[in-house]
Amino acid sequence: MTAPFASRMRMHLLQEMEQAPLDLLIIGGGITGSGIALDAAARGMRVGLVDMQDYAAGTSSRSTKLVHGGLRYLKQFDIGVVAEVGKERAIVYENGPHVTTPEWMLLPIYKEGTFGRFSTSLGLRVYDFLAGVKREERRRMLSAAQTLAKEPLLRREGLEGGGYYVEYRTDDARLTLEVLKEAVAHGALALNYARLERFDYEAGQIAGAEIADVLSGRKYTVRARCIVNAAGPWVDTLRQLDGSQQGKRLLLTKGIHLVVDQSRFPLRQAVYFDTPDGRMLFAIPRDGKTYVGTTDTEYTGDMAHPRMTERDRQYVLDAVNGMFPELRITTEDIESSWAGIRPLIFEEGKGPSEISRRDEIWQSESGLITIAGGKLTGYRKMAETVVNRVAAKLEERAGQDSGTDGDRNGRVEETGGFRKGASGRGVETGGVAVPVVGAGGKYPPCRTKELPISGGHVGGAASFQDYVAKKTREGTGLGLPRELAAKWAACYGSNVDRLFELVREMGNEPAVEVKGVRAAGELRALGGAGVADTSEMPEPAEISKAEDRTEVGQPAALGVSDKGRLPMEVSVPLRYAMEHEMAVTLEDFFVRRTGALLFDIDWVRKWKGPAAAYMASYLGWSTDEQARYAEELESRLYEAVVPEDAADVDS
Repeated sequence: MTAPFASRMRMHLLQEMEQAPLDLLIIGGGITGSGIALDAAARGMRVGLVDMQDYAAGTSSRSTKLVHGGLRYLKQFDIGVVAEVGKERAIVYENGPHVTTPEWMLLPIYKEGTFGRFSTSLGLRVYDFLAGVKREERRRMLSAAQTLAKEPLLRREGLEGGGYYVEYRTDDARLTLEVLKEAVAHGALALNYARLERFDYEAGQIAGAEIADVLSGRKYTVRARCIVNAAGPWVDTLRQLDGSQQGKRLLLTKGIHLVVDQSRFPLRQAVYFDTPDGRMLFAIPRDGKTYVGTTDTEYTGDMAHPRMTERDRQYVLDAVNGMFPELRITTEDIESSWAGIRPLIFEEGKGPSEISRRDEIWQSESGLITIAGGKLTGYRKMAETVVNRVAAKLEERAGQDSGTDGDRNGRVEETGGFRKGASGRGVETGGVAVPVVGAGGKYPPCRTKELPISGGHVGGAASFQDYVAKKTREGTGLGLPRELAAKWAACYGSNVDRLFELVREMGNEPAVEVKGVRAAGELRALGGAGVADTSEMPEPAEISKAEDRTEVGQPAALGVSDKGRLPMEVSVPLRYAMEHEMAVTLEDFFVRRTGALLFDIDWVRKWKGPAAAYMASYLGWSTDEQARYAEELESRLYEAVVPEDAADVDS
């Protein structure tokens, strides 16, 4: 049975979404929309979610990649935000330890700096209290010598000490994916590259929407009892479409991050430091790189593809060289970058950094529910609040709906890993408990506080390292290098078994050989952003199986041949991304399924050609489609290193 979150299932899922009314249609596949989908599906609602881009392609893959307690919001006396998200981060970690990792953070204290020693100590103590921080993770105050011992690269002049406390580092895109995959496991229908064209109304109330498949151009009419606008930076666009944009509105701000190799920026310790203008920046080591950010400036440009400017880049470089003066980092040291948009709720008279990160829910006269603002860390509580409102609305109008699907009496149905969806579709559930609720019954309360996300079914955060060790041994038993097996176990959590199944399957097939693929450096780009000549791009049929079979476990099966054979480290995650994470394009895989374009850009350049040929064969791309997706990836590679306002240069 094809997994319900496979790329090949998209057309079927769109058709199924059209066949029967949804209880809830969510517009937006970022962390907010994904969290709402999980909460609603776990309560037994029939849920659909669409996004005009890939999942997490907007704000939810472009953050500072921290599930943090909001220490900086103490400066704004935003006590409620600190208390709520501080407690939520522990829940996020417990439910998904494979995508969230504790990270000790160092806050250096300087004479005449933003934070003094007393205020830092007091602030961190209040932070510990409000956020309910575990005893072993509570703050410590350090002397100047102790601070330098933690991070010798810090500027020594004026250093008075430091605060030491725990934040949580995450892979924001993968967190979003895992939340959404768990929603799908509970029966939700989710589609990327599916754009809202219009809302449909009955008696002045929103009753559905027309959805266009961006890839094929086909349009579908979806009926829904309730629609939630969780479109992030685009929520005002949807409110305009509904004719309800009045009163409060969004203010979009942009933040950028720079990535430098550890050989040039050998940071030992994550650091949270202030800048001369009073802003705070993070410098965080990750996967052999150090990334630094973020800026906070008003933004009115392209919402789909925000980019750094030369001014943005120089601001961060100046801050880095001011705090770590011995490094002398230059533009030549920047390997990659990313820019993201924050959809904040406008507050008159306040600058971008002064505006609260609180979320708000608005409901229009037509019934459209909009969720705006908020933070990555608070996604679960935001979803709970929204779904509570949706449940109340559905219960209120339940008597108006004559049709029901099933027993719908509020009971919880234990499954053996399979359940029927809205129109009889088989949905893998992994044996989860799926409530059966609907007309005439009450929806149960939120269940997500203690519900692991996809990949998080590892016995809890405290057991995760033991789980990784166990799965690493299993992977090496299959012939995988220990480092690769450990990497997969840590990244995919309880889903690593699916990757191991692919190793067995693909290892017992003829090795995949890619013919006619040009090396990464040979793809000449138009203006640094597009493939100029696609005549040499391989047809799907040109991807063949090598005649020589190589058994799994043998070094050649896991290595790279001189003929461009994809190694397991690429082919297995790529196949998994297509079969279980609805990866549709090269950008989906290299940016959001792996994060490689940000943290291993040379790996992307090396394997983009063979990966394109592999995806073309598996997904049946035409030559034009393969060229288009290659061009999109070239654009992202170019934008990662070249500022938006830089003079045109060859990539």
